[in-house]
Amino acid sequence: MARDAGLEELIRQELGERSGLSEKPMFGGLAFLLDGNLLCGARNDGMLVRLGKGNDGWALALAGIELMVMGDRQMNGWVRAGVKAYGDDALRKRLLDAALAYVLSLPSK
Repeated sequence: MARDAGLEELIRQELGERSGLSEKPMFGGLAFLLDGNLLCGARNDGMLVRLGKGNDGWALALAGIELMVMGDRQMNGWVRAGVKAYGDDALRKRLLDAALAYVLSLPSK
């Protein structure tokens, strides 16, 4: 899976300078972690966003967003936003804000 440098930069700009934020190649793309917890990711097939189990219903109801699937496994609490969804500045911000809220509720690793 090839990386999407443009999407990576959009995510960096949205997340800004934040203590505990790091990047790591994962899932065939680039993962963004906050205090060691996975937050989101960028791949050439979309933006992966961690919303937490039970927190993803609102996002899944929107066009261009689907449940993340890895192989045969459904990743409840994770969504994949396609280019039309993550290309919408307001929606991308809403998704990343929701991911930050969830991940900030987790203990640091």
